[in-house]
Order: sequence, then C-alpha cells, then structure tokens
Amino acid sequence: MEFNFWLFFLDNLEASGAIGGYVSLSIIGFALISFVVKRSNDKLHRLIGPEWIHPFVGSLLGAIPGCGATIIVASLYKNRKISFGGLFASFISTLGEGSFVLLGASNEADVAGNLKAYMIITIFGFITGVICGYLSDIFSFIPSSKNNQVFNKDDQIYKTKNSSLVRIFIESIGFYIILAMAIFLAPVSIMALWGGEIDAILGLTYWVTLAFTVNCVIFYCVSRFFYKHHDCYSDSVDIKSTILHAVLDVSMVVTYVFIGLFFTNYIIDIIVGAEKFDLWMTSSVYLVVLIAALIGFTPGCGGMIAVAVAFITIPNFPMSALIAAAIATSGDGIFPLIAENRKDGFFVSIFGLLVALIVGYVALFLGI
Repeated sequence: MEFNFWLFFLDNLEASGAIGGYVSLSIIGFALISFVVKRSNDKLHRLIGPEWIHPFVGSLLGAIPGCGATIIVASLYKNRKISFGGLFASFISTLGEGSFVLLGASNEADVAGNLKAYMIITIFGFITGVICGYLSDIFSFIPSSKNNQVFNKDDQIYKTKNSSLVRIFIESIGFYIILAMAIFLAPVSIMALWGGEIDAILGLTYWVTLAFTVNCVIFYCVSRFFYKHHDCYSDSVDIKSTILHAVLDVSMVVTYVFIGLFFTNYIIDIIVGAEKFDLWMTSSVYLVVLIAALIGFTPGCGGMIAVAVAFITIPNFPMSALIAAAIATSGDGIFPLIAENRKDGFFVSIFGLLVALIVGYVALFLGI
C-alpha cells in the first residue's frame, strides 16, 4: 500500500489534539489548585508537620499530577521548611506533565489500560519515594546547600526584554485562541473517556483538534524561543497569570505528544514494520527499561511525556520501562532546584536515575 504522508500527518495532528483536549482540562484544573496552595504557603508549611513525616508528605505531594507540587516542594526546601528526604521523595514520586498524557487518554487509546498504568506507576513511585526519602534523612544524605545564583540579576534583566509583538501573541491572541479551543473540546474530551462522541459536531470537532495541535505547536515554539518573560517556576500572582502558565504547559505537552506520536508511528509503521518492531520490543526488554529511564532522566517533562506517548502507542511496551521513566523524571521542579544549588539538583537527578533502574528491573523481574 502506498504511503500517504499528508493523511499520516493529519492523523497524528488529530490524535494529539484529542489527547490535548483532556490534558488541557487537567493541567488548568491542577494549576488553579496549585495557585490556591501557593497563596497559602505558610498554612501548607504547618500542614506538613514535624520533620519525621516529611518524606511521606513529600512523596504524597509528588504523586499529584503535573509539576506544580514539586515546584512548591522545591520552594519549601529552599526556605528550609521541608527536609531533604521530603524533597527527594517528591522528585522520586512525581510523573511531571507525563501524568496528563496517561490521564488524557481518549478513544485514541486504551482508556482503562492507561488509567490502570497511571495507578500502578503512581503507587510504585509513591512507595519508592517514601523509602528513599526516609533513607536520605536517616543517613543524612544532604549535599551542600550553598547558593549558586551568581548571575541572577543579569538573567532577570534579560528576561524583561521582550518583543511587544511576541508578548501580545503569547499573553493575548494565542492565549485566548488555545483557551477557547480547550473549552470547546472539554465536553468532547470528557465524553471520549467512555468511548462516546457528540455526533452533531463531529466534523467541527475534527477540524478543531487539528487546529488545536497546530496552535499549540506554534505557541510553544514562540514561547520557547522568543518569549523570555515566562518562567515555569515563577510565582503566579493572579488567576490570569496562573492560567497563562497552564496554557504554556498545555502547549508544551501537546507539542511533545505530537512529536512523539509522529516519530513513533513513522518508525513502527513505515520504517521498521509493526511485526518486526513488536518482536524487537519483546526480545530487548532489558534495553528498553534502560533507554526509558535515561529518557525520563532528562531535565524537565519532555522525556517522561515521550515515554508516556510510547506506552500508549507501542504495542507490548513494558510497564517496567514506564515505571523506570516515571521514577527517573524530576519534572519542571528540577529547574528551581538547580537554580538554587547545582549539587542538590545533581544528587536528586543521579540518585533518582539509579533508583529508577533498580525499581524498573525489579518490576520487570516480578513480571509487571
């Protein structure tokens, strides 16, 4: 059969938009919750309790979908309001924005299977986070906390210099377009969780999902390369800025989902072939776990999103590889940590990777 690149391209745009519709609901919802929590930072500190319970609380916060909780924990650690074990536990248990890929499963994927996978890796991450957090505090595995923000002032000056046109696009035009599309797709996305659809707007929904993906990719690229004001770990002072941060995260997730789907489907369906690729996956499962952990280890949420996309796309993708990637990822919370102290960030990342490999191979040995 002759390969139709244009049809293949549109199919991946639609699939990304369908996933992105529910992802946007989740990200914006959790962003608003995080906003309320940030406004009550002192109250949160009191709720965390005595130091002996910090690893448990840190792991529990890390298990919350998205990166908001780890960013908050990094801020609490910076102000010495949570122990290093609590910080480490949070970074071990987080799935970052990759959680929304699994939670955002629609009729484009196995909804029940993906939600089950989300629960399994969340439980593994939470338990591992608690154990590693307590070990860190008991044996005092605490790196030097010397501040390394040497060029903070120059960086802040640089970030304030923005093109007015780019700023208008990010904060007004592009922002409202993506938000409007997300609102339109909301009922369709919720219906898709049960395999349903709204027949009356089926054709319109198809074009909106395509446009949603395209707009998210453009929005993300412009914000990433031209818009220097946005800082993924800065404090959101009002609802508008909170939702703007959420829309920026939505555009990032949808962009990575599209790239992941496009290249994964192209490699499997066109270059290698589904049967041959499936055979390689089952015969090289130990290597897949290692690769997944290394991809998840990369700073930010992109790596975990890529592995989550691979899980929902590739048949027989091992759960143990998804677990390894989930534990290895630090999400966006790693950036404020590195900005404050590189040694803390290095410790959390490297030991997180080692723990991820151990747990991933144990899960594989147990047949998970």
